Amino acid sequence: MFTNTYRPIVGGVSESVQRLKGRLQAEGHRVLVVAPKLEGQPKHEPDVIRVAAVQHFNGSDFSLPVPIPGQLYEAIEAFEPDIVHSHHPFLLGDTAARSAETYGLPLVFTHHTLYEHYTHYVPGDSPRMQRFAVALATEYTHLCDAVIAPSESIRDMLLLRGANRAVSVVPSGVDTQRFARGDGAALRRRHGIAEAAYVVGHVGRLAHEKNLPFLARSVTRWLASRPGAHFLVVGDGDARVVMHDIAVQAGVADRVHFTGKLHDQTLIDAYHAMDVFTFASHSETQGMVLVEAMAAGLPVVAVNATGVREVVRPGENGLLLAGDDPAAFAAALVRLDDAERRATLRAGALETAERFDEGCCAERCLALYRKVIAAGGPVSHADDGAWERVRGRLEAEWQLLRHRGRVLRSVLQDEPMFGLPLVKPGESEASQK
Repeated sequence: MFTNTYRPIVGGVSESVQRLKGRLQAEGHRVLVVAPKLEGQPKHEPDVIRVAAVQHFNGSDFSLPVPIPGQLYEAIEAFEPDIVHSHHPFLLGDTAARSAETYGLPLVFTHHTLYEHYTHYVPGDSPRMQRFAVALATEYTHLCDAVIAPSESIRDMLLLRGANRAVSVVPSGVDTQRFARGDGAALRRRHGIAEAAYVVGHVGRLAHEKNLPFLARSVTRWLASRPGAHFLVVGDGDARVVMHDIAVQAGVADRVHFTGKLHDQTLIDAYHAMDVFTFASHSETQGMVLVEAMAAGLPVVAVNATGVREVVRPGENGLLLAGDDPAAFAAALVRLDDAERRATLRAGALETAERFDEGCCAERCLALYRKVIAAGGPVSHADDGAWERVRGRLEAEWQLLRHRGRVLRSVLQDEPMFGLPLVKPGESEASQK
């Protein structure tokens, strides 16, 4: 598996890779992860190769991997993989494509991210850069034998954009049993929140692309009308300052609690300290924190968006709002200020979470691996002759060069990708067709 983000980074892709790796290993399979060197990474990682990386690229939480092919090829040849799984369409994703082509291995790609929502991390952000991000990810799928979409809406989006049609929906899994057990009362005491208080919460990176100013305006509007209620925010990032300022302006800053990044059992305890989970992002492919929250028995109030609508079912496990309307969001929180209604939605949330248990999701991924390997015929392992490996590397570079050419051509044409506009925050794909 090749990933540009991995532990200790906290985020959807990092967590997805770690969980899939752990579950496959628990089933007796061997997994080797290629990831960037990161500050604070574990000291002992026998099944991880770390490559040099520029830390905190452009002021973000992300690092920029700088792989040294010689080191990687030696490790890959020693490992003798049956399949290559790429979790990004660039940087180490390119290295994944090179490795697969070099050794005649099937390549699988998971489209974890709507990259056009993240171009502000790159110098020179512009509509053309967003088009480049879309083209890069879409064209990368044509280098692959199979593509994984974490949700149905992402699969449909990829097909509309002209991606490789060999797309399968395989959500990222959650250890539902682990998230079902937490000590919310202890975490409430730690933050001075009364045991009987009504607490709404949010978990995730506090980043620009997560629509957090809107979420803060919506929740603080509700807090101003509900003395004694609290807002628990788990995570860290640039949006924290903006959210705090909004709470100050609304006069409720003393009831908005920022915990910073939490991990392991403390994170689970934070979910159990909440009564309702809130979510407003338009940039998700699945929204794994939604499943984590539901595994903890929380009903969810969220904005209807890609990767969200497959998880949140209005009236069954939460409430789904049509757009970014702070008054409507606040009204939804008022509707859930009813213990009996929350109990009904809690049952639905727990039932939904079971569908995303990591064991089931890993088995679906494993079935796809087997299908792709079987379709490709005999696997060419690392003990092939030197000339075959050289020829494979040359073919890999040629394929990547063609890939980049198609990307640049589509961007320089200065037309919507494949005749379709980008999905803008606050708009659904259907509204733009």
